[in-house]
Amino acid sequence: MTTTDAVPDTELAVIAARAGAQAVRERFGRRLGRVDKGGGDFATEADVAAEEAIIGVLRDARPDDAVHGEEGGLRGGVDAARRWFVDPLCGTLNYATGGMLVAVNVALRGGPAAVADPFGGEVFHTDGTTAWLRRDGEDTPLAPTAATGLVDVNLDPPFPGAPAFRAVDLLAHPDFAARFRPRVVSTTLALAWVAAGRRAAYVTDGGDLTGSVHFAAGIALCRAAGCVVTGVDGGPLGPAGRGLLAAADAETHAALTAMIAR
Repeated sequence: MTTTDAVPDTELAVIAARAGAQAVRERFGRRLGRVDKGGGDFATEADVAAEEAIIGVLRDARPDDAVHGEEGGLRGGVDAARRWFVDPLCGTLNYATGGMLVAVNVALRGGPAAVADPFGGEVFHTDGTTAWLRRDGEDTPLAPTAATGLVDVNLDPPFPGAPAFRAVDLLAHPDFAARFRPRVVSTTLALAWVAAGRRAAYVTDGGDLTGSVHFAAGIALCRAAGCVVTGVDGGPLGPAGRGLLAAADAETHAALTAMIAR
């Protein structure tokens, strides 16, 4: 029996995210080979190594589960009852240029999830109902708040909602400038920060993001922490959804959806 055979899914997500985070740290600052994905997107050797480390943990503990990784695609049966979503290094461009603002995302569909900050020594995790921050072996509940007034906005192309909606246009809205301050960290670590009260909200364009390796873990964290999570139009996430708006509270959510609508 391995050490992960009997652990609950929530703890398994934490262990897997930490394994990925270790692979990311070990390769930081090295000259890394790149895999071109087209459109200016790429993966590094660290992305691949982190994904393999995560998948090794998951497959060892749950061999019947399917795993959908950003770099390797789906492993396991397409009809598997359980599927994990793995984004081994969210913020690859940050990392490749010497930045430490990155996240390692691991989420079980419809359940537990973990987001590791490889350089901050933190793991944000949820069992699907409650969310916590683990630091130095201690778990503390996540408590979202809009007190910072900081809104993280994803400005990376493509812009599927244009011309009706472009995140960059939100930043120029006079009401936004009067109430909030924009931040662009270019990693879904920002979603964990919304759940933790370090950001008032997070905004990104796109379609259905509920099954995205990039967003599944952050969405799970925000929902479990009590954030208001919808599409950018205020509608529910899902096949007909438009992007993602995760806000610390209903007032912040209402203010941002009103700005987006105008």
